[in-house]
Amino acid sequence: MEELSKKAPAPSLLSLCLDAVAARLISDNARAGGGVGRTGWPGGCGGGDGLGGFSEDDGGEADEDRLHPEEVAEGLPWELLHRLASRLPPVALESLHHAAHARCCSSAKTTSGLGLQDGDRRGMKRSRCEDFSTTWQLLFKLRWPLDNAGHNNLGTVDWQQKYWEKHLQECLDEAAESAFLPSFCGNIGELSISAKIMNSIYQSIDTSQHHSRLEYQCSKFGCYVRCLRLQGVLCNAETSDLLQQCKLERLMFIRIISDPEVNGACLLLSWHAETLLSLEFIHCQLYPTIMDKICRSLCQEGSSHGIQRFSIKSSQICETKPLTISSGLLNFLSSGKSLHLLSLNDTKMQSSLAQMIIHTLLESSCDLHTLEISENNIAGWLSKLNKSSTNSLALRSDIFMNSLSILNLRENNLQKDDVVDLHKILIKMPNLRDLDISGNPIMDEGIRSMIPFISWSIQKENPLLRLTVENCELSSIGVIMLLECLTTVKQPLDVLSIADNHLGSSVAAALAKFLGSHVRALNATDIGLGTLGFQILEEALPTEVALSHINISKNRGGIRAAYFVSRLIGRAPNLVSVNAAANLLPPESLEVICNSLKQGTCYLERVDLTGNMHLSSNIFPAFLEFKKHGKPILVVPPNLSTCAPYDDDP
Repeated sequence: MEELSKKAPAPSLLSLCLDAVAARLISDNARAGGGVGRTGWPGGCGGGDGLGGFSEDDGGEADEDRLHPEEVAEGLPWELLHRLASRLPPVALESLHHAAHARCCSSAKTTSGLGLQDGDRRGMKRSRCEDFSTTWQLLFKLRWPLDNAGHNNLGTVDWQQKYWEKHLQECLDEAAESAFLPSFCGNIGELSISAKIMNSIYQSIDTSQHHSRLEYQCSKFGCYVRCLRLQGVLCNAETSDLLQQCKLERLMFIRIISDPEVNGACLLLSWHAETLLSLEFIHCQLYPTIMDKICRSLCQEGSSHGIQRFSIKSSQICETKPLTISSGLLNFLSSGKSLHLLSLNDTKMQSSLAQMIIHTLLESSCDLHTLEISENNIAGWLSKLNKSSTNSLALRSDIFMNSLSILNLRENNLQKDDVVDLHKILIKMPNLRDLDISGNPIMDEGIRSMIPFISWSIQKENPLLRLTVENCELSSIGVIMLLECLTTVKQPLDVLSIADNHLGSSVAAALAKFLGSHVRALNATDIGLGTLGFQILEEALPTEVALSHINISKNRGGIRAAYFVSRLIGRAPNLVSVNAAANLLPPESLEVICNSLKQGTCYLERVDLTGNMHLSSNIFPAFLEFKKHGKPILVVPPNLSTCAPYDDDP
């Protein structure tokens, strides 16, 4: 009797029946490929002509021998329909979803005849049809547990759409791998998708060869695709035909190099020009003649386009001998009334092109919010831009680029003299909230010439909130001047990064005072604080600190870094994360920090102590008792043997 009591309870008759119906639907969908049912809807995209039965391509199975999803949807109560849905793989659920939707629409028409109000009918449809979203979400998480792309905090996520969009992206990525092989010489649409991917959607090994072809998958699920990433090898007329059902809003091209690939990309752009909102090129050869063709695919001269986000990364866009610039690109920028973001990163841009792009943007009517011109060698371009201001009404006015809120000029080899000219331009951007000039050797003289702008910008009506000056060859003298400027004003800066500048311990006192200015996030990684700097920080730390995030990693702080972290936890009630990695922390550091955690953690979620070779999870196991959202607050190396020493470790 004791052994019998330990056995799992016998399944109910209802559960067995639902399992049997699910198994039949799975089997029928695998043989028919989720094909056309009696309503004429394909399992994926809806529509159809209402012809019943199956074509020969759909397996040739007689219509009357198949269990139709429409019959199941009509015959089961909604509660059982939901329980059945959780037992189905994606393709079978797709068919059932459409059948249930048909039932919802039919019910809505019936209730309309009964005199129900529109609001009542909408409520009925939502409660009965849209709850399949939970099942789609579970299927998405089961197949891609580490993918957060489906989350959308701005509204309700369509998990069905997200699922099939990512599925088709996987199919295209796999097809690209095959097409890259030198031996490949066939049609891309004829490529077979791997059994692993097919089994994930059919949950059956009986899938026919026809249904596993890329062409079939595109025709079946293409209508769900809004965002795609395409390798250059897939850019041709055939792929353009395969993706005609898509309504692309975001498109990324990778390695567009040869003329056939350019022509294929242009075909895709022409077909989806009306729906595209975001366009990105990575590792492409975009010489002026090529860029002209691409831009003409999106808009003819004199007409506008609807692109909101345009990005080019690690792709050459101009020829230097002789200097040739794409007139199509300039026309594209001037006609982009909807353009909100422009990013030109590592494009081998010369200063003359940067100057022309800025002039084009100034004279256009676009509502640009974000401008990134980074990782280009354009020293001196700002000086040329200011000298030519007599020819530009926009530059001569008190305000231009009125809408710009984010400016990224990272790693452009800007010198200290360039910052003088930058100041003259920044002062005319009244709504700038985020400025990044990292990776430019402006030195202390450059930051000194920026201080009048910074002082003005953090006190204006729409103040500067984020400043990033990482790796700018600054010394403690220049940074102390900057911190004093930021500390003396009433309006605090939200985010400051001074990382990767060798400042030493002499900056610690000014930094501690700055922490009392209600700054929300500070990045001070690898600035050379040392043990003395952390001791000064700890002793001079204000009693009230508004910090939410701080990064003090790679500062060789030793035990003094642990004492500083401990004191900061006690004085910053809004603290969410601390990064103290690679600080030569000794074993006793864990106990020091844990003592502060015992006083209460409030919002604290993470204290990163990785990269400290003397710490491990075995030294002080008590740290595991401190958790937030079920995860340990303290993150330490798992054991001594797997922790690679930081390069400053002895």
